[in-house]
Amino acid sequence: MRRTVIRYKAKPEMADRNTELVAAVFAELKAARPQGLRYMSLRLEDDTFIHVVETAADDGSSPLPKLPAFAAFQSGIRERCAEPPLPKGATVVGNYRMLEES
Repeated sequence: MRRTVIRYKAKPEMADRNTELVAAVFAELKAARPQGLRYMSLRLEDDTFIHVVETAADDGSSPLPKLPAFAAFQSGIRERCAEPPLPKGATVVGNYRMLEES
């Protein structure tokens, strides 16, 4: 299992559009229900976005990049950002009813 946290800050005038694109990814995930993936996205009040991705595969492979809505989200991401996406591996230190226990 691999967990990754991605953080970036959207330009204020692009934050709502970014939110729409992220929502479309979640709508497609809900319809497709791919296995081996857990995903959460947060928008902070300063238009910083945080995505938490957990994949079952040890090599980090994920069905997420194969989704058309995710490709649409990634298209132009750098132009929507004031601070570019920064992915980092993550380890859970504590968890109370937020993540599924493994």
